[in-house]
Amino acid sequence: MAKHNKHTNLERRDNDNFAPNEIAILGTNCNIIADLVHQVSQKLSNYKLAYFDASHAKSLDYARNDNYRLSEYVFHHEGNLQITTSGNVNKFQQRLDFAQFDYVFINGNHYQGAKQILVLDEAKEASVLKRLEQLNRVQFIIKLKKETDFFDFLVEKYPNIKNKLCYTIDEVDKIADHINNLIQEKIAPVKGLVLVGGKSTRMGTDKAELNYFGKPQKEFAKELLERNNLETFYSVQNSSEIENEIHDKFLNLGPFGGICSAFQKDPNSAWFVLATDVPFVNEEVIELLLKHRNPSKAATAIKGKNKEFVEPLITIYEPKAYPILLQYLAQGYSCPRKMLINSDVEIVEINDDFIRNINTPEEFEVAKKEINE
Repeated sequence: MAKHNKHTNLERRDNDNFAPNEIAILGTNCNIIADLVHQVSQKLSNYKLAYFDASHAKSLDYARNDNYRLSEYVFHHEGNLQITTSGNVNKFQQRLDFAQFDYVFINGNHYQGAKQILVLDEAKEASVLKRLEQLNRVQFIIKLKKETDFFDFLVEKYPNIKNKLCYTIDEVDKIADHINNLIQEKIAPVKGLVLVGGKSTRMGTDKAELNYFGKPQKEFAKELLERNNLETFYSVQNSSEIENEIHDKFLNLGPFGGICSAFQKDPNSAWFVLATDVPFVNEEVIELLLKHRNPSKAATAIKGKNKEFVEPLITIYEPKAYPILLQYLAQGYSCPRKMLINSDVEIVEINDDFIRNINTPEEFEVAKKEINE
């Protein structure tokens, strides 16, 4: 008998325990861990980084007092955020909280990370023995003293551990470089999305089918993205079984629904979204946007030099944009530009001519004439 599935199987974002990309540091006392994280974070300040730790402050005993139910959000002037909450830690909530970070450091003395850095500290042998099972994906070793040797039980359980790269605690640059590589490894690939599902009321005919370059504009736009090695799909309104089409799962939301539908199909890729009513977008524009792509931001967007706002339909949306889009939807907004204006976005400025919208038959005739000339 076939197993009954109550819920649709959706593609999930590749998450570690608490975040898309995390590492637990364990094996020494909490002050040394916090200090190391602080030093490494200064070297990697171009990324969005977070540190996940249990509170060591005695003053937070009130959080365990049932009569006291206050969650504090403390914003520091440097932009880092400390959250004190009376709620329990659960991985689903943390994944929402950490979705925007490129890397999350975890105090492994308190929480278990999917990947680990083991600090060898003779004074903490018992602590490491207690967490031996948690050391299943050690990335590298840090020694407090050069001469510190591996504990026997470690080598017995993980015979290859001696082959791991080893740094001393003062080699902060090397440790930061190693972590930089771990962050780079998980940067999402980019796919292309050509939006063809529009209503085209002002044009009176489907803008995606207009012919500027001897073929329907949707084909021209798709080829532009494919020439930059992007696997590219059409975003269409109606249900479709065609392999290179993604039909709307979020209905009647226009381009916003198309972008969310692409993320539902693949939440682990960034999506280069391109409209079909911008025929002056050429290979140069596509290359410019890809060159300036900043995966640490929610998106990388084009803006006309004389325009006030970015162009939401000539934009690379990172995987971290998906939860933000859904949060806007939950508040009753379906405008991708609103989300971009109010999020941390990389902006690439360009001459307005390249991104002119063609919306009426008159504009089409003028544009076609210009292109042919």
